[in-house]
Amino acid sequence: MLGNVAQVLRDKEAHMSTAMELSNALAGAVTSAARSILAVHGRPRLPSTGVYWRPGLVVTAAHTIESDGELTVTTPDGREVTAQVAGREPGLDIAVLRVTADGIVAAEVAPDADLRVGHLVLALGAGPRASAGIVSALDTRGGRPSSGETVAVDLTLYPGFSGGPLVDALGRVVGITTSGASRHLQYAIRAAAVARLVDHVTQRGRIPRPYLGVATQPVALPEALRGRLGLEQGTALIVVNVRPDGPAGQAGLIIGDILVSLDGAPIAEPEDLVTALRPERVGATVRLRIVRGGEPRELGVVVGERPSRS
Repeated sequence: MLGNVAQVLRDKEAHMSTAMELSNALAGAVTSAARSILAVHGRPRLPSTGVYWRPGLVVTAAHTIESDGELTVTTPDGREVTAQVAGREPGLDIAVLRVTADGIVAAEVAPDADLRVGHLVLALGAGPRASAGIVSALDTRGGRPSSGETVAVDLTLYPGFSGGPLVDALGRVVGITTSGASRHLQYAIRAAAVARLVDHVTQRGRIPRPYLGVATQPVALPEALRGRLGLEQGTALIVVNVRPDGPAGQAGLIIGDILVSLDGAPIAEPEDLVTALRPERVGATVRLRIVRGGEPRELGVVVGERPSRS
């Protein structure tokens, strides 16, 4: 009997030790990552969070930066310094800022291939503040594929967390969290996608903004038309304005055309078009599938770069 009691006590101690080890590991991950976390003052009242990605460059959520002018950030040691917006990518809700500040440790980024569904992760905000959860899905957005750019997470993003890091149990950044990436779910933009945007700023001094020169609005597709064209989507985008000197206008797109897909990716709502037009597509030819007068057509369009003052 006493032997059984002793075994129960040993098992309890072992479980408590394991739980404490995990708890300490997570606390250590927060301490490590917090050295690269800044408060970003890009909107009135509530600051967002930013990550010191590499020397001189901070990554945050684009929707929390209301102006492309000068703003301020607060460093981990409490200093307030100025910053400038170097570029935005609205499709991923990411902005890159330039800062001049010494003594900040650049974030450690985990290899993208290491991330798996079920991994324990922490969303961090300036302070630092933390929220724990798991990776619930990879590369989906609104129930559809997202070209390897997003992480769905099962945790709470508290006010001000947007733009902060999603870190693994070692404190390595696996993504940038944003409440602006989805209306219904908690998302992070994968670190590899963020790194590509930072590379644009490093190499070009900006993030190129893809440009077609059109205005669109959603339109329902009649069931008969969907059946005849083999379309699964219930909506598409109708073109309501075209700049004649823009890429789409020069390729022959006209008002009234219905845009169904871009390079095979369905375009069912305006967000789909924004998502499909990544900075990497500037200068590339994309295939637009359209419906004109009830008949399908394809147009090749060379994606332009949005004029700075357009």
